[in-house]
Amino acid sequence: MERKLQHQIAFYLTGRREGSDLEPIDASYRPALFARYADLSSLRYDFPLVLNREGQPDRAVLSLSRLVDEAVNALADNPNRDRIARHGYRLESELRRELASKGPGDFATMWHSAAAGIAAKYDDKIRDSAMRLWNLFLADGDLIDADSALPARFIRHAWQAVQKRKASSFRLRAARLLQNLHDILAAEVVGSAIGRTPERLRAGVGASFAGSFDFDVMSRILVQAKPDVVLSDERRKRIEDLIEVLERQRFFPLGTNGPKAYSFTFERCSDVLDAYQVRHKEAVELVRTLAIAELETNGEYRESVHDVLFEGFGANGLDSGELAVLPDYLVCTDGQTLDSAETVQLVELLAAGLPIKALVRTDDVLEPSAVAEGHVALGLRARQLVDTAIGLTDVFVFQSSASHLASMRDSLTRGLEYSGPALFSVFSGANGHTGSVSAYLVAAAAVESRVFPSLVYDPSAGSDWATRLCVEGNPKLEDDWPAHDFAYEDGSLQASSETIAFTLADFMAMDDRFFGHYAVVPFNYPGDALIPVPAALQADVSGLPDQLPCVTLVDENDQVQRAIIDDRTLVEVRRCLTMWHSLQELGGIHNSHADRLLAKERKAQAATALPVAEVPLSTAVNLDIAVTSPVSEPEPVAEEGHGDDPYIESARCTTCNECTNLNNRMFAYNAEKQAYIADPDAGTFRQLVEAAEGCQVSIIHPGKPRNPREPGLEDLIKRASAFN
Repeated sequence: MERKLQHQIAFYLTGRREGSDLEPIDASYRPALFARYADLSSLRYDFPLVLNREGQPDRAVLSLSRLVDEAVNALADNPNRDRIARHGYRLESELRRELASKGPGDFATMWHSAAAGIAAKYDDKIRDSAMRLWNLFLADGDLIDADSALPARFIRHAWQAVQKRKASSFRLRAARLLQNLHDILAAEVVGSAIGRTPERLRAGVGASFAGSFDFDVMSRILVQAKPDVVLSDERRKRIEDLIEVLERQRFFPLGTNGPKAYSFTFERCSDVLDAYQVRHKEAVELVRTLAIAELETNGEYRESVHDVLFEGFGANGLDSGELAVLPDYLVCTDGQTLDSAETVQLVELLAAGLPIKALVRTDDVLEPSAVAEGHVALGLRARQLVDTAIGLTDVFVFQSSASHLASMRDSLTRGLEYSGPALFSVFSGANGHTGSVSAYLVAAAAVESRVFPSLVYDPSAGSDWATRLCVEGNPKLEDDWPAHDFAYEDGSLQASSETIAFTLADFMAMDDRFFGHYAVVPFNYPGDALIPVPAALQADVSGLPDQLPCVTLVDENDQVQRAIIDDRTLVEVRRCLTMWHSLQELGGIHNSHADRLLAKERKAQAATALPVAEVPLSTAVNLDIAVTSPVSEPEPVAEEGHGDDPYIESARCTTCNECTNLNNRMFAYNAEKQAYIADPDAGTFRQLVEAAEGCQVSIIHPGKPRNPREPGLEDLIKRASAFN
């Protein structure tokens, strides 16, 4: 055993396994916390997504699970609600399987096809359920899953929804201005001598009443009673020019017979810059035209003032407010192929404040460093761009893994609607080095392991870091690593459980490029010689270590295994944690400056407090604050409650499966097969309330909503009050 320990230590320190029986891991191993996610098609989660063509931008991208939930909730009083809900969940599961095998497709076609297939084999009533749910969806479009194409498809579709609304607003305004401008020209004709000739008057009345009037007499009366309405040549020319610009512009063409619209979606930053520069003169002309047309139609244009003012309009470019009325430019790039020249141009576009929305898709956050052999870049390209963009202070920055796009779509839409430049950095999870593990799981694991954390930097939210930077999209914000309960059977088939933190080492264990940095430990290896990675990061080791960091894995037979990691991997984990700590501080979590000021204030208060012997008997001292009140008997300490967090009285659980069927990421069973809340952020407050209402023994307590923006909160809070 001593010799084996020496081999283990040698591997940890050097990564070498010569002369030992140590074996690296391979693709048959996966992180222990992934054991329950072997078949995603059998689980219920945010994906797949519907790229909805109906409604406003806030409904541009919808989760299939959420659509089904909302439709089922709308059937609250329907006597067939349970049957329809059961069929809806079955159809949802079937669509996940079809997406995995056949790829994306039209939502309506796939939904009704799945219903027909199930009806033919099992239950014909599913056709009725499918149609009832479909009529409540109010959605139509493509159904997609997580893959390398998801980030571009998601953001392009959401961008189109925002631009569609902007185009509608522009066209309403332009149509109103055009009508008013044409009316001004028409009024001159009608008010002129030509417009009051008998022929013109007869044509204006029409054939039905032509015999009722003497148009010759009417013409003489009108000519004598009212002088001609005459526009100056300058004004007439100005109005005609305004009409011409509005009708020929290609930013938001008017009418079906208008000119062909410009394209505003690109794949290279250089193409965006070229297009912007070519169209800049037309953009200035259009914005200038809109401003003058508003003055003209309101009768407020004064040539002596406004001619000079508009003569040099746009000479210094257009500001963000002026550009906001025009389409935004969208560029979707691949971070892996973004060369230095393109990167420089992207930064220049963002720094110039141009109306550009840029997606940088990252497929690999564990690529080897190009300059330091043996090190991992840890998403260096994406991180550098994000840091640079935030440093520009007026760029909206959004970072997320593809797995979290649906839950963060409100922030993403806000970035697309932002009047200035915006950068969207998205990790797809499709890096080609994780074998059969789905891109969705890889993307989700990148957030869990802190290697690709979610963040939103919104310059319009306020003037300080506290209001501009939000990191709430990350799990377990206060902690170094997200930790989860893991229940399993040990080698002697005894039920066991432990809490496992998901670290960068667990994430790297999925990647075939790092299998050699892990060594599987035999079952008979003493457990006290192995410690979890978080504990190893805290250990103060001098000389040879007597404990080695390890990760918990499961093999292809679902057997729990331990694997030692080498020191090089531990170094990368420590780097990742340091970067996470920096982001926490920027997000206002464990801020060292605030902690230092607080400690200083406490020290100052302690220095000014009276010594205990000098405190009068009639005064009670509670740490820092002296309160003058009679000394009384201490109140009994109340038993610690759960605060606003949801919880389950697990000891009373009857294992009915109702809550786990509703959401098996939020609700799970412990080793005693009793339900507990595994992750309160893995679902919605609505699901917590519905689980509480459906619980046969009323042991589920929903707590308070965790997402203040969740729809229908007022009603849900009332329903939850009966169980809290």
